Amino acid sequence: MAYQVSKSDDEWREQLGADQYAVLREAATERPWTGELLDEERAGVYACAACGAELFKSGTKFDSGCGWPSFYESVRPEAVQLIEDTSLGMVRTEVRCAKCGSHLGHVFPDGFGTPTGDRYCMNSIALDFTPES
Repeated sequence: MAYQVSKSDDEWREQLGADQYAVLREAATERPWTGELLDEERAGVYACAACGAELFKSGTKFDSGCGWPSFYESVRPEAVQLIEDTSLGMVRTEVRCAKCGSHLGHVFPDGFGTPTGDRYCMNSIALDFTPES
């Protein structure tokens, strides 16, 4: 798929730190309970750390107890790209930024008690947070 923001691997490596590059461009996962945005409770917007596209609003964030920031829906359905992921010997749904194709995390149908029933389990390092002013 062609993305609105497209860069070479070298350009992404220059822009992102090693840990961000591993998650955003190589689909790595940060360790649970370590992300800076896990306990963020202020009102604001979460954007892609690679391209700045708005992805989630703070009002959709909830404590799922999984160790990563969780949201029950994206800011708009077209803001994220959902892709079947069969790595690790199981079927999951990968979530990517629809603007640049960066890996954000996975979505699971176990967001019990949320309006959508979904749990977008995102890597903190893949997101930038901008608080409301």
